[in-house]
Amino acid sequence: LRRTLRLRNRALASRSSAAVRSEIGITSGVKGFTATMLQCRAVWQKLAPLSRASSTLGRTGSKRRVFKPYTVPPLGPSTGCLMSTGVSRNSNSNLMYFFIVGGTFIGGIAYVYSVIKEDKQRYKQRITQMRSISSGERKPEELSAKDASELPEQVSVKATAEKSETEIESPTVEPVSARPDIPSHVPYLLIGGGTASFAAARSIRARDPGARVLIVTEEPDLPYMRPPLSKELWFSDESSVTETLKFKQWNGKERSIYFQPPSFYVSPQELSSVENGGVAVLTRKKVVNIDVRGNKVRLDNDVEITYDKCLIATGGIPRNVPALERAGEEVQKRTTLFRKIEDFKSLETISRNVKSIVIIGGGFLGSELACALGRRAQNTELEVIQIFPEKGNMGKILPEYLSNWTTEKVRKEGVNVMPNTLVKSAKYINDKVVLLLKHGQTIKTDHVIAAVGLEPCVELAKSARLELDSDLGGFRVNAELQARSNIWVAGDAACFYDLKLGRRRVEHHDHAVVSGRLAGENMTGASKPYWHQSMFWSDLGPDVGYEAIGIVDSSLPTVGVFAKGTAKDTPRAVTEITGTGIRSESETETVASSVNVPADATAVAHPPAGGDDYGKGVIFYLRDQVVVGIILWNVFNRMPIARKVIKDGEEHDDLNEIAKLFNIHDD
Repeated sequence: LRRTLRLRNRALASRSSAAVRSEIGITSGVKGFTATMLQCRAVWQKLAPLSRASSTLGRTGSKRRVFKPYTVPPLGPSTGCLMSTGVSRNSNSNLMYFFIVGGTFIGGIAYVYSVIKEDKQRYKQRITQMRSISSGERKPEELSAKDASELPEQVSVKATAEKSETEIESPTVEPVSARPDIPSHVPYLLIGGGTASFAAARSIRARDPGARVLIVTEEPDLPYMRPPLSKELWFSDESSVTETLKFKQWNGKERSIYFQPPSFYVSPQELSSVENGGVAVLTRKKVVNIDVRGNKVRLDNDVEITYDKCLIATGGIPRNVPALERAGEEVQKRTTLFRKIEDFKSLETISRNVKSIVIIGGGFLGSELACALGRRAQNTELEVIQIFPEKGNMGKILPEYLSNWTTEKVRKEGVNVMPNTLVKSAKYINDKVVLLLKHGQTIKTDHVIAAVGLEPCVELAKSARLELDSDLGGFRVNAELQARSNIWVAGDAACFYDLKLGRRRVEHHDHAVVSGRLAGENMTGASKPYWHQSMFWSDLGPDVGYEAIGIVDSSLPTVGVFAKGTAKDTPRAVTEITGTGIRSESETETVASSVNVPADATAVAHPPAGGDDYGKGVIFYLRDQVVVGIILWNVFNRMPIARKVIKDGEEHDDLNEIAKLFNIHDD
């Protein structure tokens, strides 16, 4: 015990004087706090009777003096008592309490007001400091319009003896007119102004409502649909069709070829500052270089734009006929490679002022233009000639018997169709283009239209080091339409892998819509594979049209099942039902989950014979006894069933049973 006490005494003695002073300070502080609490208690004991008295006074006074001004009770002598506590009226306590409570109330309001005002000033100063710091890191054109509206014109805190010596000034915000016409950075950059780019832009905005999307296109026009350029626009009776670019569909409803009016878009100059993002279109500009590692592109005016995600949807360039390419400048001036709005406007004017036009090509575009110009020629002196190397119109797609029937249909439209014909050379003689044919014949004409296919535009592959497909052309992409990190490809320029049909490249409107939409979803993180079997359609006027899906190649074995057509089995009728001539808009994009065959349905394979009127029917294209392609001839709104048949990929012993699914004999 003694030893323990000695150790304790030594420990106490070893304490520093500072520690002892600290303990003394703490003890003094506790004593001071206790004294303060005792004083507050004494004050409260004095004020408590007054508080209880005032509450009683307020309750009795409110009954007698509702909404009347309060008056101080007289201070003269009185024998009555006003308060329940017994405080007499001749006491000065009421007056004192009145001034105490009133002063406290007014002082509290003043204090709260001053605190809120100071906090507001400190908040504004802090926000100004933060913005001035961030503006030093960003370029002036990257300031948003919202920031510019909230920043004060000039904030300056001058150095004084009482205040801080720091001076804060907000940056001068450039007006909209001073911002560059082309943004230096965009989150989403879409190269190409066609259908695929527009579909991707809508898909991006649907998944990311605040997205800022920039479309860069060489054309001077906003995104538009191309099919009407060779179809409905030619059947318009309006003389101003080249200006309005509006057309009447087969059902009589008017529609513009533009996907959206100009008000839908924002200007590239305001894209970085618009509050909720938007879609901007930079026209008449071409991307000439892509730096994939730096996420940067360079335009033809040497302006550079950085991006987070990029889509290549450059489409294709119309092919020319070798004989016309070798011809002189005068022949080139009188040749149209039909693709754009300018081509339609130019050809529409030419067709009204010349006497002869030759169309080279027997595929979709050539046959559609031949029918359109042939119908116009019926009321004018215009001569329309169509030449191609195949045996009949669309001979690379349709079986021979149906191709021959289509050729006769085109001839009835007023077109001089010359199959099995090749152009050997072309010259310009006596204000005429003279075409020398393979068999020694010559054709003199005023104008030539080359409609011999499309060459995918892949100029950016070299700078971006993207892989090209040597057989089909176009950029090779994976199942998610991605070519490189942060680079996607859609539309005509994409060579994709079809899970059912192998690697393919498709040049049709529906494929541009679906692939563009999927690319946009994957650019926002969807990671979806491309499985959709796109369809395409062609109309030879308002009475004959077809829809196709899969691989439709006339070199494959085919089985056709036909029935007599009715008034409901025409493009005009389907447009009246669906409300649109762009039939990919009316077709569902999902395959039919199940198909039901009516018990009394019948279908008999129609043996092709000369002179048959193929009113409506279904043509199956086979590879190893498996259906890989289907054409619905004047049969509409059955595309989900066709997708289901191709997706199943099964062998069929009797295609008559499959034909029952399309109900072509219902009428």
